[in-house]
Amino acid sequence: MRYLRMLTNAILGGVLGAVYLAVVVLLINPQVPLFSRTSGQWFLALVAYYGLPLTVAVYLLILVREVLASRPLQPGWLSVRMLAWLGAAFAAATALVIWGNLQGFRAVLGELTAARMWSAAVAQTVIAVVLVGVVALRYSFGRSGTRAASVLLTVTLTASVVVPLWFRGPGDLPVPAVPRTSPPPQRGTVLAQMGPRVHMLLLDGASLSLVRERVAAGQLPNFGRILDRGAVMDLATLKPTQAEPVWAAAATGKYPSKNGVRSNAVFRIEPDEEDPVDLLPDYCFAYGLIQQGYVIEGAATAESVRARTFWDIAADYGFASGIVRWPLTYPARLLQGYLISDRFHRGTSSPLRLADARAGVPSSAVEIAREVFDAEEFSGWASADSPVTPQAEVKADGGLPARWDRVYRDVARRLEPQFAPRVTALRYQGIDPLSHQHWGSAGPGWPARVTPEAAAGVALLDAYYDEIDADIGRVIDRQAPGDLLLVVSGFGMERVSLSKRLLARVLGQADPTGSHEGAPDGFIIAHGSQVFHAELSRGAIVDVAPTVLYYLGLPVGRDMDGFARSDMFVRSFRREHPVTYISTHER
Repeated sequence: MRYLRMLTNAILGGVLGAVYLAVVVLLINPQVPLFSRTSGQWFLALVAYYGLPLTVAVYLLILVREVLASRPLQPGWLSVRMLAWLGAAFAAATALVIWGNLQGFRAVLGELTAARMWSAAVAQTVIAVVLVGVVALRYSFGRSGTRAASVLLTVTLTASVVVPLWFRGPGDLPVPAVPRTSPPPQRGTVLAQMGPRVHMLLLDGASLSLVRERVAAGQLPNFGRILDRGAVMDLATLKPTQAEPVWAAAATGKYPSKNGVRSNAVFRIEPDEEDPVDLLPDYCFAYGLIQQGYVIEGAATAESVRARTFWDIAADYGFASGIVRWPLTYPARLLQGYLISDRFHRGTSSPLRLADARAGVPSSAVEIAREVFDAEEFSGWASADSPVTPQAEVKADGGLPARWDRVYRDVARRLEPQFAPRVTALRYQGIDPLSHQHWGSAGPGWPARVTPEAAAGVALLDAYYDEIDADIGRVIDRQAPGDLLLVVSGFGMERVSLSKRLLARVLGQADPTGSHEGAPDGFIIAHGSQVFHAELSRGAIVDVAPTVLYYLGLPVGRDMDGFARSDMFVRSFRREHPVTYISTHER
């Protein structure tokens, strides 16, 4: 019977710990209404997921204490002393989880949510201390203090759940969606087709340190050209460091609290849930909810973007844009120019072409893109004289995105002469998956001696960088006076810690050597006749959109979080083109 009483206390402790983690989920997802079916379902799902393992862990801990202690436990069915200790431990652990997620997700939470989380973390820390005081009260007064300790324990445990939720509030109003109808009157349409152009090459996972090392070794000559003549700036990125929120911030000039994109996915308990969660907490194995089937993961789409992009704004003034493979552009929408979304390749394998109808606009651009995909869908990106064969590429997990990159690049080459946009943007995705596999051998500072397998991985990554370098050279060679080239890396790459590599091996997963979980900086390199050659102070990913608007002569929204980096350009250009502002570009 004594062990059964231990079990009842362990069950209550496990449920309490699971409820605390449900509170953490609601804290980092303030868009979910507190008093709703959705929040109730998340509480139930998290109790079901965490309750059993936490109960088992607590029970085993009690048994270990029982074995090691000289005096056996005689707990009640609901032991004040035991529950106070468990509550203090779980409250302290929850406070640490809140602090950790506050620091990790600060860039995507927004000031108000961050302030509320800070208050909740402080409250939970205080509650943990109070629960230790309950234990002291029970020890000090023995059975005579049981009633007072029980009342204090009940109040404190209730407060440990209610107070953080009180700081959170009932739930924030969702960010208004961007209107999809009633295009605005266009201003300066004729003049907008004239003048200098902006060419953007976007890179996932490219590291400036690796580029500099290769350039110093005599490789990547075109990267060397723009480094020698252009402006270079590190870019602070976002965490979670995923392509979708990073490039949404770059496109809108706004952090996720304003643009609505905080991760690359949405998470639901039921498929038709109206208020999905878009962040899962770190430090508590939350992604196991997906693997165990408690949560349904869905991809974010263009509907997730709740702020206007720089090409939306440019269209207001009659500027045409050519956007290829920018994340979260499906379903495609564009007022001027053309757009081929990052999901276009998913529909090309369908014989009926049902999926790519909304993957690009206008229809004439879609037809051209289809022709290119039909011709090159099965070709490798590695050139004939590359040390890496297409067969070796197929074996690498990163090979498929790299092959698609080449096809999207050829689509962009076909479309640009026909539409003559003032702004073009082409995203290369392949560096990211290739670096996850081969950064350990190719990254700066690693030993020169590597295994033959690792050397092949280095050659694969280098061959891909060579492809991008050649594309940079093609853009430079056709730059007209005044044209601007922006090579932008949304985030960099860093070494995977030894502990994470060991964990991956234990779980039977692929052994990664590169990671961007720590939000390593991206970069921007600008090249053109109006660019001032300099190493600029560190910027942020949200500076991209305001800088593009500024160079086009368009006003920067005062509600944007980023800044127009006019220091990137020569003094005469800045003098003739001062930064102008508008209160907002939203409608």
